[in-house]
Amino acid sequence: MSSNLEKDILSRRTFAIISHPDAGKTTITEKLLLFGGAIRDAGTVKGKKTGKFATSDWMEIEKQRGISVTSSVMQFDYNGSRVNILDTPGHQDFSEDTYRTLMAVDSAVMVVDAAKGIEAQTLKLFKVCKMRGIPIFTFINKLDRQGKEPLELIEELEEVLGINAYPMNWPIGMGKEFLGIYDRYNKRIEQFRSDEKERFLPIDDNGELAIEHPMKVTSYYSQAMDDIMLLNEAGNEYSEEKIRRGALTPVFFGSALTNFGVQTFLETYLQFAPTPQPRITEDEQFIDPVEHEAFSGFIFKIQANMNPAHRDRIAFVRIVSGKFERGMNMTLSRTGKSFKVTQSTQFLADDRETVDEAVAGDIIGLYDTGTYQIGDTVVGGKKTFQFEKLPQFTPELFVRVTAKNVMKSKQFHKGILQLVQEGAIQYYKTLHTEEVILGAVGQLQFEVFEHRMKNEYNVEVKMEPIGSKIARWIENEEEVKESMSSGRSMLVKDRFDNFVFLFENEFAMRWFADKKKNIELYSLL
Repeated sequence: MSSNLEKDILSRRTFAIISHPDAGKTTITEKLLLFGGAIRDAGTVKGKKTGKFATSDWMEIEKQRGISVTSSVMQFDYNGSRVNILDTPGHQDFSEDTYRTLMAVDSAVMVVDAAKGIEAQTLKLFKVCKMRGIPIFTFINKLDRQGKEPLELIEELEEVLGINAYPMNWPIGMGKEFLGIYDRYNKRIEQFRSDEKERFLPIDDNGELAIEHPMKVTSYYSQAMDDIMLLNEAGNEYSEEKIRRGALTPVFFGSALTNFGVQTFLETYLQFAPTPQPRITEDEQFIDPVEHEAFSGFIFKIQANMNPAHRDRIAFVRIVSGKFERGMNMTLSRTGKSFKVTQSTQFLADDRETVDEAVAGDIIGLYDTGTYQIGDTVVGGKKTFQFEKLPQFTPELFVRVTAKNVMKSKQFHKGILQLVQEGAIQYYKTLHTEEVILGAVGQLQFEVFEHRMKNEYNVEVKMEPIGSKIARWIENEEEVKESMSSGRSMLVKDRFDNFVFLFENEFAMRWFADKKKNIELYSLL
């Protein structure tokens, strides 16, 4: 591999931002883009009244509700690094999309609201990161508002998440009395709301403010110094090795909305965040980004209608090894078919540009005419292989769906087919009447589906809830008979024509398993 290509790959930093809804995840993404020069004016999610929306929230329903429901991909350069940010949905109904996105990154940034601490969705997403062993960097946000005591937040991080924490900086005051942060790593104090030339204050060899300053006489400064002494004596030791394997999280305090502490966080993060990491194949080979010279990557997301005017579909590819060049030949491992890639793109939310070259660690978009599936592996060399499967969730909620206008049947089926391929909702049909049933992990998925069918495919749908069901697939399909279908154990087919039983409840499933011992049932995640 050429030294230039290796240098390019090692400059990549690819991470996802995870948090509970409203902890400030999209706002911090905006500020990072601002530092990277990718945008000139950060819109916050609260900008609904002003008509200014967050760059990473491009879908109409996101702008209306002020939430992220899709994973956006953004790229910018900063201090010699090329940063790829994946802004994930915060809402728990979209955890499946987030889960898959976390398979495509090398580290995660966890945003925590200082007033609320660790919330349910943060915990759930943290567990996914921990399971994958990816490094986690924590940004405790909203210090410009009154919140929990910093020591209490650190204790909560350690107890609830079961990870050791190392505060890289420490707040001096909070809310209206927020004076700044004591930067343990860079050995300086960063003042809140000061002009640029007075932003950083020096500290001496004893760790005290090295100059006379009004801050010194405040109780907030004294309290911060007491806390820091405690952290130095009884806190966790700093360890880059533990950060790399996800056993220690560096913690940063700041306020994304006022853009305080974000730049310090970004610069420190880029020093310690991992370069593109190897990925494992189904036959347990490690594909190293640098050592494996041929191009390879996997599709972790498919998004329809990012440009509604063109009814397009984009397959998002995480490049694992080598270099992508537009016009190259690529092989889809699942089918063995080779094709020339002439249309490829990179993103800043809904702004896109054609990409001619990209390397391991980057995320690119390939235009999709229905060729790709989530989890597909694409390779540039002659030798094909398959990266390990991406997780798929077992849906819990189900609705029966029909088009309100029967004359729009064609658009109805086309819309469903395209939206189902994105992986957020799952498609089933009854055996003879072929009624369409959709399954999802959360109710909001259905609302987004209904909204998009109307706005993107001009089809109004009627959705009849059939409640929560327990979906189970069958290992030995040849043993299944249609007569096994009943009101309490409905037999349907999924979009790949596999049989699936939808059980009314746990009791119905146990009764079936007891009576039909020869049928081997299994669930997805």
